[in-house]
Amino acid sequence: MKKYIALKAIIIFIFLISPSLISQELYAGIEIGSKGVKMSVINVQNIKKGKYEVVNFWTENVAIAKGIALDGKLAANDIDTTFNVVVKNYTKLLKEYKIEEKNIFIVVSSGVGMAKNIDILLQRLYVFTNVNVTIISSETEAKLLLKGCIPPKEYSDSLILDIGGGNTKGGYVMELDDEDILKFYPITLDLGTVTFTEGINKKGKADSITEFNELLSKEMPELREKIDLLYLQSPQIFSKEKIYMSGGSVWAFYTLYKGNGAVANFSPFEIKDVQAYDTMIKTDYAKFEALASQNKDVEKVLKTYSQKHLIATNSLLLTLLEKIPDAKSKKIYFTKQGQMAWLLSYIADSAKRAKNIH
Repeated sequence: MKKYIALKAIIIFIFLISPSLISQELYAGIEIGSKGVKMSVINVQNIKKGKYEVVNFWTENVAIAKGIALDGKLAANDIDTTFNVVVKNYTKLLKEYKIEEKNIFIVVSSGVGMAKNIDILLQRLYVFTNVNVTIISSETEAKLLLKGCIPPKEYSDSLILDIGGGNTKGGYVMELDDEDILKFYPITLDLGTVTFTEGINKKGKADSITEFNELLSKEMPELREKIDLLYLQSPQIFSKEKIYMSGGSVWAFYTLYKGNGAVANFSPFEIKDVQAYDTMIKTDYAKFEALASQNKDVEKVLKTYSQKHLIATNSLLLTLLEKIPDAKSKKIYFTKQGQMAWLLSYIADSAKRAKNIH
C-alpha cells in the first residue's frame, strides 16, 4: 500500500511539471549595468530557433556608473559592492537553481564597460567564477535590444531607443538580408540617467531641487546639440513610423505618470504625456511620495531613482522625442520587457553557439 501511495505521488508530481521543464535546459545571465545588477534565468526550448521562456528575473540596485561621470573611473567602493552582489547571485544560480557553470553568462553593459578601470572588476570576477566576463559594445547591445523588444514584423518600420544608466543606445533596420540576418544601424549617445545626473551635479552646488533645475537649464543647449548631431548622422531615423523605448527612464515615467506599471508588453504613450509628467516631477513631487505608501510600483521607482535623477533623465527622454520631426504623429511604445530583452537575446545566442561547439 505504501509503495502504491509513493508511486501515485511520483506520477502526480511528474504530471504537474511542465513537459518543457523536464526536457529542456536552464541558462542564466548576470548583467552588470550602470544602475544595477540584473539576473535572468531562462529555459531554452529550441536552441536552433532561439525559443525560450523566462523562469525568473530580478535586479539589485547598484549605481556603479556614478563615478564615471566624475573622472571616468569606477569608485573603489562601488567595485566592491558590485563584486559582492555578483558573487552572491552567481552562487545563488549555482546552488538554488542548479544551473551548470557553463550555462551562466556574465556581461558588462556598454555604459559600465567604458570605465577606465573596468579591468579591476573583471579580474576579480574571473578569479572567483572562472568566467571570462564580456563587455557588450553599445552597437551589439542595441542590436540585441531590437531583436528582443520589437516584433519581427515591425523591424523595418521601427526605431529602438534605450536610456540606460551610463548611456543611451538604439538603432534601426533599413533592410532584411534574410530571415536571420538584419541590416542594423546602431546609434549611441554618451549620456544616460546616472552619467547625465552626475554630470549636472559636478557643474555646481545643487543642494535643492531649485538649484538643480537651474544647473539643468544651463546644460540643455548642449544636450539638444548632442542629440541634433546624433540624428544628423542617421537621418533614416526620421522615416520610421514606430518608436519603441526602453530603459529606466521610460519605466519611471510610465509608472509614475500612469500610477502603475505597464501591463501589456508594448504600452503606447504620447509626447504630451512626457511633457505633463516633466512638470509634475519638478513642481508636484510630493504627490508621488504620498502615492508610494499605497502603491508598490511607485514605491519601487522612488527607491531606484532620486528626484534629481528623475528630472534629469526625463529631460533626456523628452529631448530625444522632441528632436524627431513629426514625432507627435508617430506611434510611441514603452517596451515592458526592455530591461531584460537584450540580455535574454544574448543568452539565447550564446546558448546556440555553445550547443554547436559541443
